Amino acid sequence: MSAEPVSVRILDREYTVGVGGDERDSLMAAARLLDARMREIRGSNRMAAVDRVAVLAALNLAHELQLLRDENARQALALQQTLADLNRRLDRAIDSST
Repeated sequence: MSAEPVSVRILDREYTVGVGGDERDSLMAAARLLDARMREIRGSNRMAAVDRVAVLAALNLAHELQLLRDENARQALALQQTLADLNRRLDRAIDSST
């Protein structure tokens, strides 16, 4: 699928990004999230450098992503252990019935 240009507005600046049609809604949601975070970080200090605000917003979002990845890994490990335990139980049940 070819990329189509989509305009997003972040911190009162417009950016055009190429995105596949099926990813448009996700990109727009990401742009709204980034805009909200940047506005939150900038707060009432309208003179804060945009690049600093952008880096801090990116760092905050990257940290949240890492926390989610860590939690996902913990849950995957717990699921793997549960499945292994269930397989052992099934094997014992099958062995005892034969």
